[in-house]
Amino acid sequence: MENGISLYPGLDNTLEENLQLLSTAAACGIRRVFTSLHIPETDTAVLKRELAEILAAARRYDMEIISDISPRTLSMLDMPEFDLAAFQKLGITTLRLDYGYSAEQIAELSHNDLGICLQLNASTITEKILADLQAAGTDFSHVDALHNFYPRRGTGISEDILRRKTKMLHQAGIKVGAFVPSQGKQREPLFEGLPTLETHRLWHTDRAARHMAALGIDSVFLSDSLPLPDELKTVGQLPGDEVVLRAQLFTDDAVQQELLRHTFTAREDEARDAIRAQESRGLLKGTVEPENNKERRRGAITIDNKDYLRYMGELEIIKKSQPADMRVNVVGRVTECELFMLKYITPGRKFSFQFA
Repeated sequence: MENGISLYPGLDNTLEENLQLLSTAAACGIRRVFTSLHIPETDTAVLKRELAEILAAARRYDMEIISDISPRTLSMLDMPEFDLAAFQKLGITTLRLDYGYSAEQIAELSHNDLGICLQLNASTITEKILADLQAAGTDFSHVDALHNFYPRRGTGISEDILRRKTKMLHQAGIKVGAFVPSQGKQREPLFEGLPTLETHRLWHTDRAARHMAALGIDSVFLSDSLPLPDELKTVGQLPGDEVVLRAQLFTDDAVQQELLRHTFTAREDEARDAIRAQESRGLLKGTVEPENNKERRRGAITIDNKDYLRYMGELEIIKKSQPADMRVNVVGRVTECELFMLKYITPGRKFSFQFA
């Protein structure tokens, strides 16, 4: 995944804090930077003084620079008129067109020869807007989309809306990003997080980011002003199109622990009672001795032992509780608060474990 951070020149952070954030993020493998050039609370004088240096630093780290713009942006940057070349000179590589631009204008901008890409607002997209953009001749090969974030409590969107809008964009061949909040320094003026999904507002970044990946989001952005180092590392290493489950480990056996470190694929012939790993028996190296043969509750992670003969190494996540079986080892369990993630492991989907 090509994931990102957010920078807000003229708001919370000092220039030194923003430059250090860029350096740390780049070292964590983060290659995208979101910034907004029309936030009402922005100190315009500070923005003008610091923006060029921040963008130059981002370019040195080979980062894509996404700028959220609106007609207000022109006055903030003292631009007499909308000019792609002026944005390019600043080092901005992608323009997120928040509002105030017609389908015809967007279509024309998508055919620019300056290498500037466009980004749509994924949260407000409709079938009509997409149809109008297609009819106007938009070059979608230079377009992606990014959901909004929501500073005010109670205004973040629902999972259902995110999934519906994202599916619509994916069907048009457009990749989609979304924001997750941080437990670090939160952005003014409300300091209550900047999630896309309202349910994420009080979540830890790690779980929110893995949830976004499970939902099929292509790019996850940390939205707040100064995320924690561990949050940057988490987002920088987040695997794409994979359901990563936080789990408890119940075995000290090296053979089974080695197997559990792999990424698996859910079998296409979906079982009623369990999620079955397609390739686990082929990945097994060694013999699985019987241990911990207890009742298999929902969320239990199991590996068949040698007494199950040719099924030895079969790895499953239990969906429907089952009695103990001396041929089946209970090697772990998905954390209670992440059992809801099992529904995203559909046939053919990748999944793996993050053990506490």
